[in-house]
Amino acid sequence: MNCDVQQFKENLEANHDFPCNYMFKFIVPLNKKEALINLLPKVAFKIKTSANNKFISITLSVEMESSDKVIDIYNQVYQIEGIIAI
Repeated sequence: MNCDVQQFKENLEANHDFPCNYMFKFIVPLNKKEALINLLPKVAFKIKTSANNKFISITLSVEMESSDKVIDIYNQVYQIEGIIAI
């Protein structure tokens, strides 16, 4: 992650009562869509395609046990080349 992980964890805990439903939003190159979806295969998601059909935005709502689990997901997602978290 690009930000300070400890500060991010503190912000998560200050703004969420874990366990809770946490919303992830990403912009992904179209050819990386499956890689992201495969990280959370049992999660419902919404997809919106960009005007030029090169990117998609994916919104996932996931029941998360803790701030550490949220950070774990972000760390896995950032292994996918070209992904942007919103």
